[in-house]
Amino acid sequence: MQILLDNLPTIIALATTGVFAGILAGLLGVGGGIVIVPVLYFLFQRFGVSPQSAMLIATATSLATIVPTSISSIRAHKAKGNVDFALLKAWGLFILLGVLIGSSVVTFIGGQWLSALFGIVASLSAINMLFRTGKSAITESLPGRVGQSIMAYCIGFFSSMVGIGGGTLSVPILTACNYPAHKAVGTAAAIGLIISFPAALTMLFLGQTPVDAPYGTYGLVNLVGFVCIVPLTVLFAPLGAKLASVMDANLLKKIFAVVLLITGVRMLIQTFI
Repeated sequence: MQILLDNLPTIIALATTGVFAGILAGLLGVGGGIVIVPVLYFLFQRFGVSPQSAMLIATATSLATIVPTSISSIRAHKAKGNVDFALLKAWGLFILLGVLIGSSVVTFIGGQWLSALFGIVASLSAINMLFRTGKSAITESLPGRVGQSIMAYCIGFFSSMVGIGGGTLSVPILTACNYPAHKAVGTAAAIGLIISFPAALTMLFLGQTPVDAPYGTYGLVNLVGFVCIVPLTVLFAPLGAKLASVMDANLLKKIFAVVLLITGVRMLIQTFI
């Protein structure tokens, strides 16, 4: 009981993160990782964790939270026929290879470089939300087998390194290749599971817990954060979806993109200055 009381501010902050991520996921259709990683990164620093350790733990914890939420999302999209299992079969091995290499790199790379990488990914994602309609394809179709293999590997590699699921990278990449948007979103949920499960396990069992890690951290995964965030994310995502039906979701998405861009730039500044 005393341990809970001593860590009550952290627990409340982590629970708030879950509520925030769930509402945004339902409201804007953005993946939880793109929200959870920067929130945990700055939150852990408020509780005395160094920026380098905070980034490592935020990345691993985010990936762990994506596992159950992606399973729930897969079931919903599968029921609507929006999961492309043929594409998953073609891409799965290359995504997994990228994940295993990327998550292994995280266990020994400095958190400073991960902060820089996330800052770049977040900034590019924000720019994509702000200026791309989502309807304008760059190419008429997906590239050949070699091109798709490279795309799948890069999605797995970079997603596992910055703690995000499949949607942040795979949806814009697929839609840019004239792939149907509804299938891109549904398939991205399955890609998220392929990314998050092995990556979280790698960081849990191979990662070395930083000396300044917050309470409940094993390997690089903060299990207290996992327990606080997951149920609240799942619980509040439907509320976000309901809000989307009565609010201007496009405007809110633009606002979120601006906030995400500011966050990405701030992480880059903190990394290099």
